Amino acid sequence: MTKIIPFKAVRPTRDKVSLVAARSYQTYTLAERESRMGYNPFSFLHIINPGYKYHKHISGKERYALVRNRYLEFKEDAIFIQDKAPSYYIYKIVNREGHIFSGIIAAASSEDYENDVIKKHEDTIEYRENVFKDYLKTVRFNAEPVLLTYPDNTIIGNIISETQKDRAEFEFTTTYRDTHYLWKLDDAKSIDLISNEFEKIDTIYIADGHHRSASSYLLAKDLKSENDKHTGNEPYNYFMTYLIPESNLRIHEFNRLVKDLNGLSKEAFLIKLDTMYRIENRGSELYRPTGKHHFSMYLDGEFYSLYLRKSNYTFKNALDALDTQILYKTILEPILGVKNLRNDKRIAYSHGKNDLVTIKNKVDSGEFEIGFGLVPITVEEMKAIANNHLTMPPKSTFIEPKLRSGVTIYEF
Repeated sequence: MTKIIPFKAVRPTRDKVSLVAARSYQTYTLAERESRMGYNPFSFLHIINPGYKYHKHISGKERYALVRNRYLEFKEDAIFIQDKAPSYYIYKIVNREGHIFSGIIAAASSEDYENDVIKKHEDTIEYRENVFKDYLKTVRFNAEPVLLTYPDNTIIGNIISETQKDRAEFEFTTTYRDTHYLWKLDDAKSIDLISNEFEKIDTIYIADGHHRSASSYLLAKDLKSENDKHTGNEPYNYFMTYLIPESNLRIHEFNRLVKDLNGLSKEAFLIKLDTMYRIENRGSELYRPTGKHHFSMYLDGEFYSLYLRKSNYTFKNALDALDTQILYKTILEPILGVKNLRNDKRIAYSHGKNDLVTIKNKVDSGEFEIGFGLVPITVEEMKAIANNHLTMPPKSTFIEPKLRSGVTIYEF
């Protein structure tokens, strides 16, 4: 049983939402941040980078306190206002390729995370969990929803579709040419229907936001221990999420680039590779893999197709069947000597929204020696990993939609 509840969102006013909304902080270059903050006093970046006001880099607890201050200033200046009634928020994104994402912004239960009702497929780093927990403990809000996915549900889907027939509360287009829409859903009947349908769902899955989920759970534990009158209904027992049906989730692959052949000549490398793969030279034209356990490779100006020799590979579980794991266990680690996929500086990643031209250009330029192309992981594979309490290798999925910070805020 999944517990999903409405909440009173703090939101920008209609006239300022397009100015407030921001991508995740780490996706901006320094020049982009400076430009946006220099010309846009309403950007959410001013809240999460409060040192900009003082032309000083500020970190740790001092920064957290200033983030809280900037947030309160936005509220005092009526840039942000809070809804009066608990609501679900129907949210739609139409990206520049025309793909439509529709779902519900709501609060999910940290207890569900603890009890494995909300399942994960990635490892989290304890240090990052605790740093973000401490940040949340000071600022007291979520500004970017965790992306969750649930099995397609006709009743929830119909409510989303019917709500979208009305005029949106928000409608704005980003410089990425993605258009965002938000509808507030606060009638009791629809809220009950949605809540009841989610209660019938045994499991939902984190698609994006594993560290934020883990930190919210740790925060709930901390605040519970500090509250002698804890009931379980306090806002800190929940965290903000964007829930979309599984069929609406879009997963792209992460391709791999490696800086050298680990001391091997091209010929020696190909001979070692032949043990595990049937290799076919595809020439200089871009070549994409066409199915599972099939990779493309770009080396020395030529593309190759690699077909796994399945008789030489053991499939023990869902992780062993994952292409990112297969590539690691058969090539990256044993032949190219890449042991740590997260920290080894010899390996880099290019998500599948970038064309294979990116792989080709980076190899041709001499920045990397070799590149590998993969097919995307499926929702079913992601769920199988989570259901078996396994974790994918780093950079296994690039998942859409990508959400904006500051459009809805959950206070606790």
